[in-house]
Parts: sequence; structure tokens; C-alpha cells
Amino acid sequence: MTVTSTRDEEQKASKKLWSNQGFRRLFAAATFSHMGSEITFVAMPLVAVIVLDASAAEVGALWMLKFVAFLTVGLPAGALLDRTRKRWVMVSADVGRAIALGSVPLTWAFGVLTIEQLYVVALLVGVGDVFFDVASRSYLPSLVGRDNLLPANSRLSSVEATSSLAGPSVAGYVVQFLSAPIALLIDAVSFAWSALFLSGVKHREPRPERPENSRLFPEIGEGIKFVWRHPLLRPIVTAGALTNLFLTFAIVGAPLLLVRELELGAGSVGIFFTFGGLGVLLGVSTATKVCDRLGAGQSLWILGLIGIPFGFLVPMMDVGPWQWIGSAAWAVIIFRVGHNNVVLVSFRQRVTPNHLLSRMNATMRFVMNGMEAIAAALAGVLITFLGVRTVMWIAAVGLAVAWLPIVFSPLRSMRTFDSTYEGAPAPEETQRA
Repeated sequence: MTVTSTRDEEQKASKKLWSNQGFRRLFAAATFSHMGSEITFVAMPLVAVIVLDASAAEVGALWMLKFVAFLTVGLPAGALLDRTRKRWVMVSADVGRAIALGSVPLTWAFGVLTIEQLYVVALLVGVGDVFFDVASRSYLPSLVGRDNLLPANSRLSSVEATSSLAGPSVAGYVVQFLSAPIALLIDAVSFAWSALFLSGVKHREPRPERPENSRLFPEIGEGIKFVWRHPLLRPIVTAGALTNLFLTFAIVGAPLLLVRELELGAGSVGIFFTFGGLGVLLGVSTATKVCDRLGAGQSLWILGLIGIPFGFLVPMMDVGPWQWIGSAAWAVIIFRVGHNNVVLVSFRQRVTPNHLLSRMNATMRFVMNGMEAIAAALAGVLITFLGVRTVMWIAAVGLAVAWLPIVFSPLRSMRTFDSTYEGAPAPEETQRA
């Protein structure tokens, strides 16, 4: 195939995607909500610290509540969402998060804001995040069709990556010039706009069929069994859990290495994570082109192999040029992570029957977010006893092998999302409503 014909196909696919009214509105909703969420990521703890003079333990509790939502309601959310249409769940989650966040500047204005209210808000926002995240990933195949999942996921992930890159900076200026509670008000408005865009989607997804005498816990178990027994989903969730484990080690350790051991100052931490933000943005925005060149499944192990030496440059960071070398290496690592996120989510959505999409996504989020929570706690213990440099080396070794479950799975030779593989279900089962 010539370069010209490949470009023509890409342009046709892009026009087809943007001609979809529902996807345009979903994209606009994602743009508003992701940017607002990044502002809250910075502003919520600052409200606790600046306005309420919260202790370190109280600030830590705010972060914990974000993980608690995924670990407690994540799996039930998947089973419940497989029983209903997804779009109005997403709208309801947006409205609920807007009300919860909007209550903070309101009570602050009247002088009655408390840390307990922030705890409740953090928990409610976390629950909204769970339902919205699982519902949106399960709704996308119905909205754009399974053939368009890769470019759709790439564009939506680009929004998320751009927000993670720009959001914290915007939040910092908003907090500095307007106050932290007003920053949360901006996020509340962003969720309201997201709800407005989603409510105007014309696409009507079919009502899921609910088996007679269905029960919540057996349905949760069905989703877990489906993921673990599937020849593609099992290596995906295993590789994802390992990646999150060792990536969290590096994320926790990097600021301590730069500030405490190398005495480089807080600005060096910002530089390091900015390189990572650029890496993930490039990874998600080029995923479609990389898959066209290397193959969808093949790109996963090829980039994993290429990334190994770069991982070992990060723990070698030092004062001078090595700070920049380590930061650039981090960008390469996160480029691979961003690419993998787009491709693996597309594989997940492609191979899962419609009636199990929400439970599959909920199981994935439960394992991966749960691993982040465990890794964050474990990293602190290991750094205390082994030192931050040692933990960074552990992270490098772990990331060098985290992609191996993909190598030893049918994914390694699947050039397209339609490639046949051992253990694949019948096509009609994958498409089943």
C-alpha cells in the first residue's frame, strides 16, 4: 500500500468519525470535563490546606477517598451499567459531580465549609468518576461502531493527555488569582457543560437485555471470569496491573529523588512530569499511524522492546545533563504507556460482547486502580527502608518486563483488530447485544 493511499484512508476515517454527531458531542463533553477534573486535581487539596489549614493526614484522606470509590463501587457499577443504557448514566454522573463540587464555593462563601464536607465531596466525585468512566468506555462501541474504535479512542485520549499537561498550570493560576474554591466552581461548570453536550446526542443505544432472575453478585462474578478466561483480556489486565505497579513506584520516587537527594528544587519535578505529559500526548495522538505501520498487536511488543534501555536511564538522573537525559527517557516510557492505553482499550472493546462491556471495563478499572493504591503505599515503605534510588531501579526493572504478558499472548502477532487468534469466540457472540 502506498503512502498516498494510506493517507487517503486515514482522511476518510477521520471524516467519518467527525461526521458522527454523537462523537462530536462526546468529544466536546470530554474536553470540558477532563480539563475541569485536572483543575480539581490541584485545587481540592489546596482548599484543604489553604482554606481549612488541614493536616497532612487529612489531605492524605482526601486522596484515599478517590481510590476508595473504584475499590468499593467499581465492580457493582459494571454489573449495574450492563443492565441499562449508558448515556443518561453519564449525564447523571456529570450533574451529580457538578452539584457536589459547586457546594464547596457556596459553603465557603458563607463561611461554613468544613473538612468533613470536603471528604463527602471527594467521595461523591469519586463515585461519579467510576460510573462515568465505565459507562463512557462501554458506550463508545455503540456510538461509533467497532471498526472506528482505534481512532475514536486516540482522539479521546488526546483530550485527556492535553488536559493533564495544561490543567495543573491553569489550576495554579486560577488558585493564585481567584482562590481554590473558585477553581472547584470552574470544574463544576465544566461538568454541567459536559452533561449538556451529552444530553443532546441523537444516537439511541439499544436497551440491554436483562436475563430473568438476574442477581448482582453472580453478574459481577461473570464479568470477572470473562476477563480472566479470555485469551486477550487476561494478558491485558496482567500487563496493565504490572505497568501501574512499577509506574507508580517511579511517580512516587521521582520527586523525592530530584528534590531531596539531588537538591534540584521543585521546578525540576515540574520539568520531569512535563516531559511525561508530552510523551503521553504523542503516544495517544500517533497510535493510529503507529498501528498502521507496525500492526496493532505487534506495536505493543515492538515499543516495549524499544523502551527497555530508556527505562534504565531514569534512575541514573543526576545534577546537570543527566537530569535532562532522565526526563527525556521518561517521555519515551510514557509515550509507550499512552500508545498502549489507546490500543489495549480498543482491543478490550472490540473483543467483548455488548452485554459484558461494562463489567469488563469495571473489572479492568478495579484491578488497575487498585494496583495504583497498593503501589503508592508500598512505594513509601520501600523508599523508607531501601532508599529512593533503589526503588527507582526496581521500577526500571519492573517496567522492562511488564509488557511480557503481551508477548506470550495471541496479541503479539495480531496485525489488525480483526485478526484471528486462538480461543476467539464466534463473531456473533462478540456482537451480541
